Amino acid sequence: MSNEPSLSGKKVIKILFEFDFEVVRIKGSHHFLRHPDGRTTVIPVHRNEDLGRGLLRKILSDCDLTIDELLKLG
Repeated sequence: MSNEPSLSGKKVIKILFEFDFEVVRIKGSHHFLRHPDGRTTVIPVHRNEDLGRGLLRKILSDCDLTIDELLKLG
């Protein structure tokens, strides 16, 4: 995973829309996304800040996706 990208929360949400995730609610700066099969995740959207490596890995783990799958649509 040395090719981890620097992505903002907004960009990750846009990519996850391509995987059929949808925003079910927003509380403050946290966007709660759900997939029709039940997978869920929370993505913080802060002004012009990229997500940390660990947080990006956690989001991908929640969504059952890999970095490569994310980059294909990113």
